[in-house]
Amino acid sequence: MKLPSLALALVLSSTALSGACLAADGGPLEVTLLAINDFHGNLKPPAGGIKIRNPADPTKTITVAAGGSEAMATLIKTEKAAKPNAIFVAAGDLVGASPLLSALFADEPTVESLSLMGLEISAVGNHEFDKGSAELLRKQNGGCQSDKACLALHPFLGAKYHYLAASTIDTATGKTLLPPYEIKTFEGIPVGFIGLTLKRTPDMVLPSGVAGLAFRDEAETVNALVPELQAKGVEAIVVLIHEGGAATGNYDDCIGISGAIVDIVGKLDPAVKVVISGHTHRAYICDMGGRLVTSGDKFGTLVTEIDLKIDRGSKRIVEARANNLIVRTDTLAKDPDQTALIATYEKVAGPLIERPVGAIAATITKTQAPSGESSLGNLIADAQLAATRGPAQGAAVIAVTNPGGVRTDLVKKHDGAPVTYGDVFAVQPFANNLVTITLTGADLHEALEQQWSDPNNPRLLQPSAGFSYTWDAAKPIGERVDPASITLDGRPIDPAARYRVTLNNFLADGGDGFKVFRKGTDAVTGVFDVDALEAFLKTAGVVEAPALGRIRRLN
Repeated sequence: MKLPSLALALVLSSTALSGACLAADGGPLEVTLLAINDFHGNLKPPAGGIKIRNPADPTKTITVAAGGSEAMATLIKTEKAAKPNAIFVAAGDLVGASPLLSALFADEPTVESLSLMGLEISAVGNHEFDKGSAELLRKQNGGCQSDKACLALHPFLGAKYHYLAASTIDTATGKTLLPPYEIKTFEGIPVGFIGLTLKRTPDMVLPSGVAGLAFRDEAETVNALVPELQAKGVEAIVVLIHEGGAATGNYDDCIGISGAIVDIVGKLDPAVKVVISGHTHRAYICDMGGRLVTSGDKFGTLVTEIDLKIDRGSKRIVEARANNLIVRTDTLAKDPDQTALIATYEKVAGPLIERPVGAIAATITKTQAPSGESSLGNLIADAQLAATRGPAQGAAVIAVTNPGGVRTDLVKKHDGAPVTYGDVFAVQPFANNLVTITLTGADLHEALEQQWSDPNNPRLLQPSAGFSYTWDAAKPIGERVDPASITLDGRPIDPAARYRVTLNNFLADGGDGFKVFRKGTDAVTGVFDVDALEAFLKTAGVVEAPALGRIRRLN
C-alpha cells in the first residue's frame, strides 16, 4: 500500500505512542539513516541520469541529470549537518560492474571515495564477489593482491566502512566471512544493523570466486540473529539486504511491488521494522505489513533518507519515514575532496577512457522488449560472433550473451562526440573472456529452457543475428521453447548436430543458472568481450540499433 504523502510514514501500531510510553526527557530519540545501493563505482554521473515522472504531466517521464560522488558527498554532508544522529549506510554492490575510472584500479577509487564520504556500514552484494572472496576481504582490509590492484598512486588502506555478511558462511570454519551485524549507539540507545546478500549469489558470479562459501536463506539468517541482538539490549533492528523487487510509479512509489524481497520481508521476525534493499536497480518506498522497505535506484542517482523515532523506554522503533532524494548535479555543488580524488585517477585513466572507437546513429538501449530481447544485447552478440567467426578464433556460428552482463545503454552524445572506450567499457565492465565451445542442438534447447531456472528472475540470452526461436509464456517452465522454432539462418536446429557457440567465460562456467554450458567441448578462449565490441564499432561505420525479432514471444 502506498500512502498519499511522498514521505511514507509507518506508525508502528504494536507500541502505543502515548505520553506514558515515551520517556519524560523530551520524547523519542530521532535517528536518520542515509542509504544507497548499487553504486557500482559510478564516481562520475551516469550518462542516463534518472527517469522520473514529469511534474508537469504525470503521464510522461523526464530524465534528470543525477549521480556521481561529487554531488552525493555534498548531499550527504548537508543532511548530516541537519541531523545530529545520522548514519550513512548501504545495501551492497558498491563495487563491481564499474565504469573504467574505477575498474581500471580494481575499484580502489570507489572504496576510497565512499570512505571519504563517511560511509559506515554496508551489506555485501553479489558483485562484491565478482573477483572472489579474497578480493572482497582485500577491499575491506587493504593491501595489494596483484600488480593491477597496486596501480593507485598511494597505498591502498582498505575500506573505512564495514562490510556485513550475515548469510555468507565459510564452510571450513562454520563462521561468517565478515561480521553478521554491527551495533551503533545513539544517545545511549543501541541500533542493530544486520547486513547480508542474496542466497542466489553463487549463480550470479564465477563459481570459483565463491568456492568454499555457503549462502544461507535470507529471512532465516535474520531471524536467527534477532534474539542474539535482543540479548545485547538491542530492540531497534534495521536490515541491509542486497535483494529487492520491482514496482511501478515514481521513485517514491510502491505500486505493484513484486519480487524476492516481498517473500523475504513477509517471513521476518516482527522485531525488524526497517529493511533497506537493493539489487534490482529500482526505486521504491513501501509499507509491507507495517515495515518500511526502501530501495534507491542505482549508480548513485538517489540517496534514501529514513527518519526513525525510537522510544527511549522500550528502545524500539515506533515510527519510520522515508524519502528518496535525487542527487541532482544541477543544484548540488561538487565536493572538493571528491573532485580531487577523481582528478588523481583521471590523470592516469583519462586517455584510455576518452579514446574514440566509433559512432552510433542513436542511443542503443539495453531495455528489454516483452520477448526479453534488447537492441544492445543483439549488438553485443553480433560483435562477439564477428570476433570468433574465423577458424583460428573459434569458428563460431552462434553467439549469445547474458542480459546481466549488459550494464547500461550505449548513449548517443548530444554534442555528436564519438563513442569512446569508456562508453563501451561502461556497457560491458566485467572483462570476461569470450569462449567458443561445441554444443549439440539438444544442448541449445536445454539452455533456452534454463532461461527460467529462477522463475522470479528470468535471464533471456541475447542472440546473434541468424539465431532465432519462439517461447510461450503460457507453457510451464521447462517446456516454454518449441524445439521446432529454434533456427539458424532460417534452418531448423538439428538436436543431434554440433554447433560452435560463443559466450563469455561466466556463462561457460554455468553462471546465471546455465548449467548446460558446462557440457561444452573443444573450448577456444578468445578476446575480452569489451574488446570484441570495440573492434566491431571501429569497423562498422555509423552503427544503427539492431532490429528486434530474433526472439518471439507467444502469450
